[in-house]
Amino acid sequence: MRRRLVIVAPTTAEAVRASGGWLFDRVMAGWDVLALVGDYLVNDARPLHILGARAVELDAAMTSPIRGPRPHAIAVDAALFDADRRVRKLVTRSIDEGLTEVLLWGERCPEELDGGMPSLEHRLSVAARAFKTQALAAAAAPVDELDGTEVFHSGEVVPNPPGTPDLIPAA
Repeated sequence: MRRRLVIVAPTTAEAVRASGGWLFDRVMAGWDVLALVGDYLVNDARPLHILGARAVELDAAMTSPIRGPRPHAIAVDAALFDADRRVRKLVTRSIDEGLTEVLLWGERCPEELDGGMPSLEHRLSVAARAFKTQALAAAAAPVDELDGTEVFHSGEVVPNPPGTPDLIPAA
């Protein structure tokens, strides 16, 4: 059974900018990745397809009565967590149930979660940097100097299968 990752972001460009390298490395490790993005109808999903993810419009996914299998991990934009009660409910329910790896990215961890979410980083593989650069260009996002790490705030981490790129404590 393939492991499932769901990314929740306000825009395609933000999903790629904040988590594109980690997303790509998870896809290469055999994960099935679905991105729920707020601007899906406005922009095409090509940047996410470059990274190996499928994309769905955020509002449609959050209001659909049909639910897919529980993801093994979710990664969410912290500002979107603050702004959208549906996203906040998804994250807090996932943390409470303890069955899903929960990650947030952003300048700061939301206040209601801050105490229990240490910072972790993912060091991008060489391939992840190359694919993330192409995905950023496809999203018409600045590519400038691409950082070799992506930082997340994490709830309890569910162990990954052996050989899967993993997050490490941020220095």
